[in-house]
Amino acid sequence: MQAQLVRPTVVAGSPGEAGQHARDNVPDVMPSPAAYSGAPAISVVVPLYNEEESIAHLRQQLTEALEQSGYSFEMIIVDDGSRDRSFAMLRDWALVDPRVTVVRFRRNFGQTAAFSAGFNQARGEVVVTMDADLQNDPLDIPKLMAKIEEGYDIVSGWRKDRQDRFLDRKLPSMLANRLISNVTDVRLHDYGCSLKAYRRDVLQHVRLYGELHRFIPALASQVGGAVTEVPVNHRSRQFGRSKYGISRTIRVMLDLITVWFLGAYSTRPIHVFGAFGLLSAFGGVLAGLYLTYHKLILGESIGQRPLLLLAVLLVVIGVQLITMGLLGEMVTRTYHESQDKPIYIVREVVSSANR
Repeated sequence: MQAQLVRPTVVAGSPGEAGQHARDNVPDVMPSPAAYSGAPAISVVVPLYNEEESIAHLRQQLTEALEQSGYSFEMIIVDDGSRDRSFAMLRDWALVDPRVTVVRFRRNFGQTAAFSAGFNQARGEVVVTMDADLQNDPLDIPKLMAKIEEGYDIVSGWRKDRQDRFLDRKLPSMLANRLISNVTDVRLHDYGCSLKAYRRDVLQHVRLYGELHRFIPALASQVGGAVTEVPVNHRSRQFGRSKYGISRTIRVMLDLITVWFLGAYSTRPIHVFGAFGLLSAFGGVLAGLYLTYHKLILGESIGQRPLLLLAVLLVVIGVQLITMGLLGEMVTRTYHESQDKPIYIVREVVSSANR
C-alpha cells in the first residue's frame, strides 16, 4: 500500500546554523506517537559508532531535510556499540521525537550488522542509508527518491567530488570500484558511498553477513533489482576520525570473491569446482601420458623427474575439487529443500483470471 505523504513541519532555525545545539530545533510540542502509527514513505537507516560530536548536527540537518522533502518518514539510528556519549544523546533524541528509533548493540558488530538491524526495523516503502559523520548531505535524499519514483529499485550515491585524501582513500576506492563493477557486472562509480536508497521489497531478499554492506547494490541486482546512481554532495569530515583505512582493501577483495561466487554459482557449485577440477585432472593425465611415453617407449627413467610429482598432484587436486563440488551441490540442495527456499523470486504476477 502506498504510504501517505505528510506535510512537512517547519522547524525553527536555519539549515546553516550547524553549530546550534539540536535541542534548539525541537518544536515546543512534538506530535504524538499516534500521528506516526502508519507506515512511512521513507525509512532512513544511519549506523553510528562513537560519533558524539556529530549527533547534534546530524539531528538538526537530517530532521530538517526530511521535513522539507514532503515525505512521511522515520529515522532508525543504530548504535554499533559506541563507547562515548553517543547512546545517551540518541536516547534523548528518541524520547522527544516519535519518528526516531534507536537500536543499540551490545558491542561493536560492524557496519554490515548495523545496516541489517536497521533494515529489519524499517517500515517504509523506501529505505535510505547514510553515514552519521556528516560527510553525506541529507539534502540529497530527494534526488534519490526522484530516481526511485522513476522506477528504479536501487539508487546509489556517487561522490563525484569526493572530499578525502587521494593516496589512501580515493585511489584505492577508484581501483576497487572498477574491479567490483567488472566482476559483478553492476557498474557504479562509487560502491563505498553509504548514501543509497532501496525499495524495501528488494532488500527483503538480500541477506547480509560478514562485511557485505558495500556490495548491497550488486546483491540486490542479483535478485532482479534495477540499479542506477546519481551524483551527490560530499563534505569533508568535521569531527572525529574515519573508522576505515587502507587495510580494508584485503577484506574487500575477499568479499568480492564471495559476491561473485554467490551471484554466479550459489545454486550450482559443481560448475565452478568441477571446472577447475577437470582442468587440473586433465593436466595431470596429460603429464602422466607424456611420462609413460618416455618410460615405456624411450626407456628413460622418470622416478627423479619433478614432472611425475606434478602429474600426481594435479590428478589428486582435480579429484578433490570435483568432490568439493559434489559436496557443495548436496549442501545447496539441503539448504533450499530444508527451508523450502525458492530458487527464483517473482516480482509481480499479472492475470485477468479470478484466482
